Amino acid sequence: MTAQLTSGTAACPGCIASPAEPARPIPQDVQIALSLPGIHCSACIATVERELNAHPGVEDARVNLTLKRAMVKAAPDLRAADLIPVLENAGFEAHELDPGALSATQADKAGRDLLMRLAVAGFASMNVMLLSVSVWSGASDATRDMFHWISAAIALPAIAFSAQPFFTNAWSALRVKRLNMDVPIVLAIVLALVTSLWETALSGEHAYFDAALTLTFFLLAGRYLDYRTRAAARSAAEELTALEVPRAIKLVDGAEEEVAVATLAVGDLILVRPGGRMPVDGAIVSGQSELDRSLLTGETLPVFAEAGLTVSAGEVNLTGPLTIRATAVGEDTSLHRMADLVAIAESGRSRYTSLADKAAKLYAPGVHILSALSFLGWYIYSGDIRTALNIAAAVLIITCPCALGLAVPAVTTAASGRLFRKGMLIKHATALERLAEVDTVVFDKTGTLTSGTPELTNLGDHSRTDLEIALALAEASSHPLSVALTKAARDAGIKPASLKDVTEVPGYGTEGSWRGQRVRLGRAAWTGAEEGNQTAAWLSVGGQAPATFLFTDSLRPGAAEAVQALRDAGKDVILISGDTQGAVQALAAKLGIDNWVAQALPQDKAARVQELSDQGRHVLMVGDGLNDTAALAAAHVSISPASALDAARVASDIVLLGNDLAPIADACDTAVKATKRIRENFRIATVYNIIAVPLAVVGLATPLIAALAMSTSSITVSLNALRLR
Repeated sequence: MTAQLTSGTAACPGCIASPAEPARPIPQDVQIALSLPGIHCSACIATVERELNAHPGVEDARVNLTLKRAMVKAAPDLRAADLIPVLENAGFEAHELDPGALSATQADKAGRDLLMRLAVAGFASMNVMLLSVSVWSGASDATRDMFHWISAAIALPAIAFSAQPFFTNAWSALRVKRLNMDVPIVLAIVLALVTSLWETALSGEHAYFDAALTLTFFLLAGRYLDYRTRAAARSAAEELTALEVPRAIKLVDGAEEEVAVATLAVGDLILVRPGGRMPVDGAIVSGQSELDRSLLTGETLPVFAEAGLTVSAGEVNLTGPLTIRATAVGEDTSLHRMADLVAIAESGRSRYTSLADKAAKLYAPGVHILSALSFLGWYIYSGDIRTALNIAAAVLIITCPCALGLAVPAVTTAASGRLFRKGMLIKHATALERLAEVDTVVFDKTGTLTSGTPELTNLGDHSRTDLEIALALAEASSHPLSVALTKAARDAGIKPASLKDVTEVPGYGTEGSWRGQRVRLGRAAWTGAEEGNQTAAWLSVGGQAPATFLFTDSLRPGAAEAVQALRDAGKDVILISGDTQGAVQALAAKLGIDNWVAQALPQDKAARVQELSDQGRHVLMVGDGLNDTAALAAAHVSISPASALDAARVASDIVLLGNDLAPIADACDTAVKATKRIRENFRIATVYNIIAVPLAVVGLATPLIAALAMSTSSITVSLNALRLR
């Protein structure tokens, strides 16, 4: 189908890109978050809470002075816009907070918490090390005992705070009768502390508080490196659900009534004003307009809408009011079904088992068995429980998975830094491992391989007079083709003609009067032209034959290079687009892509990716639109440009920060190298254990020596990871 020009000044770009009003799912009770930058004392808190709680529909309001934020539990029909004037009348500035910003704040808080625990462990470790130097230097008897007790006073609260994540995770695993990497970590820390307290209480020569703290510090360093490689892990399905419009205008006997979307039923008549999203699936009963269907097709050019056309939830009405009759509501809408597709795909991808997880399954039980056997063997051999405990602790510490814990995050952090400098942001912890396995790359077209912005291709084919008239008409419209025509004409030095009575006809185009003649710029049938098979707009001047303005979508920088590099690396490249067959075929031929699919709906893209996966392929999906979200989530690994909509960026594992696609091929190469380094780190950790464990088992390594050996292996792993940079 040929894309054609219409007018669209009633909808601003912001309306097209986002819901017409704050989009929140409507549960039985809604949570409204308000930012209060002006509050500064307890009196402010009391006033704000009193004013909010007194407002009808507010069930509970609580203010956080530190965050300068109010959280309001309210009835479903209450909105932030109803509460902001209440606070402004009370003398307080108020703004609604975006739920996405709140989740990002929570993620930042988790990072700060982990960094604080790391800092406490490092500071305490240095202090206990200084005290240990005195003992190593010859301090004895009462002096040695005093230093040991001071070390205990520092180590116990520091470990109780710093090692809390390990204790929590280990307890969670043990409660369900399973083992994870944190169980041997906790056992090593606890055994080192118990042994040290026992030695100190009996005035023994050796205490290993420094070993326990050093162990905690290195493990937290690995955990923090792992955290740094992760983005705020919001669900893409939640992002799609957030696009569901919370309220709609229902027509009852010709009267407008604003209702919650959850109350709508099939057959209801709904008015959708310009700039608003479709709240349900339905059919247009009356009105003419244009629809932004990028949600379903990914294509940025609007579609002409008139009576009889079917519409889907989430589409944006651009120019004129439309009355629709609901055919599907709630969970039956196309938008909700798309969210279900994404949720299913996300759950499938989350089952990917990383190299570290595979190692942990074998490692944890092996460590426990080895430590228990060492304890029993030495207790039977020596009859001394202190000696047996010391050796068991040394075995646990020397085998503690610091090197294993750092093997993946150290490499991931180094690789992420390298790719970031090339313009790629790694979001998911296992993204690099999955990217290294890719053998098939699926590209979306518009906004991914192409810029998504039309360009005029035949400016020189038209007379200056036609260009001046077309420019005057195009400047009165915000339609993408009008914008492209305006830019091309202005860049060529064209000045607009002087027109009279310029008006816009929703769904058709722009018209006016020039020297007594009616002039029109818009759709083929409206201007008296015959439709072609290219994206075009037509200009009619009086009785003259209409002039055709042809447009094309320009390639994104680096698109050709990326496709060629991926093919040279032996990967299959596939193009799947919601655009017309002619446009997709032309782009595929231009880039040398043999395998392509046109006019694909979101479920078609996701189904194709799933089909490839079922064939044993490891698919990399590169897309930018909401229509790509399910496919992005279903793919083995996925990439989105930074210009992509929120749901697509959230569903993807990697975000391309710039406009250039060339780094995609380099990212695949870096991922292969990173996986190689991870395997090398596992081998280093294995060799270390083969050498160190027998020494600990036969009693040649105290817990302190074990801690130093463990630290050496961790540093070696980190240095090996830095080779990627």
